[in-house]
Amino acid sequence: MTTQEKNLLLAVFEDIDPAAHAVDSLRALGVADAQVTVISGTPITEAMMGRKPQWSNVARFALGGAAAGMGLGIFLAFGTPSLYPVYVGGQPLIPVPPTIVVLFETTMLVMLISTFLGVFLDSRFPNFTPMEYVPEISDGRIALLIECAPELEKKVEAAMQTQGAESIRRAQAEVV
Repeated sequence: MTTQEKNLLLAVFEDIDPAAHAVDSLRALGVADAQVTVISGTPITEAMMGRKPQWSNVARFALGGAAAGMGLGIFLAFGTPSLYPVYVGGQPLIPVPPTIVVLFETTMLVMLISTFLGVFLDSRFPNFTPMEYVPEISDGRIALLIECAPELEKKVEAAMQTQGAESIRRAQAEVV
């Protein structure tokens, strides 16, 4: 395996508004959204930074889990009494009220488990790759980690200074 150095710049901003305007400036320079990482101590949505929403597979996991749970519930509610029929006091073999409860509970149980697994897998946890730590983030600052071509570096630095970056420096990261 060879390691190569990425050309990374780290711009630190005091507030979210200048950081959002900086993202717009980067976009105008031709830097793609995939090359800009927002680092913050508080959750920031994509809409707050003027970026496209990220795609998530959690809804697919939840829907698949709901379908699997419904299938399990149908098997438990209808299959088990058919395999082992027990008639009790003139009641039907498959009574409706308990069947509804079993279907609902198994659907919800398997859906919740699959949603948890979906969130777990979608967030790529655990992540063993080295991450950039910026001490200013603990003080409430917002940082932009920008991967840019060497010929754009001076333009990116100038754009970040224009937007009010407190500091702009090279970041250390290796691609393995």
